[in-house]
Amino acid sequence: MTRLLIDSNVLVYRLDAREPAKRGQAHQLLLRLQPTGAADLSAQVLGEFFRVVTARLSPPVPVTDAVRLVGQLVRSFPVWPIDERVVLEAVRGVRDHHLPYWDSQLWATAKIHGCNAVLSEDFTDGRVVEGVTFHDPFAGHFSLTTLLSGSA
Repeated sequence: MTRLLIDSNVLVYRLDAREPAKRGQAHQLLLRLQPTGAADLSAQVLGEFFRVVTARLSPPVPVTDAVRLVGQLVRSFPVWPIDERVVLEAVRGVRDHHLPYWDSQLWATAKIHGCNAVLSEDFTDGRVVEGVTFHDPFAGHFSLTTLLSGSA
């Protein structure tokens, strides 16, 4: 079964009025993913989401609303912790694959917890690092159905 780790940019776009096309795509993607049980989040992703929506969106999401949204995400998707195994794997990813640290931490979380794909626009679409493939869910050719079927 394909397991997906969702990056914070997918969650943020769901609320970003400045990007209406991506907003709609992110909303539909999350609606389709939640009942499948195939998608996960990480503690890192939740923290990044909270920070961006309360400080970088225009207008920002009020903190009380953002707290509620994080709670909804926690109830909707499994959340993986950032622990010493993830940090050690992430620093190895920086060394061996030249990933920026925070990107490497996302990759390491996926790798350690058996997610074979990461949904993010922040990586080269289609790049594979030690069995984890990065998919840009906003790319024109992206197909969740294909990805979940294991054909991607």
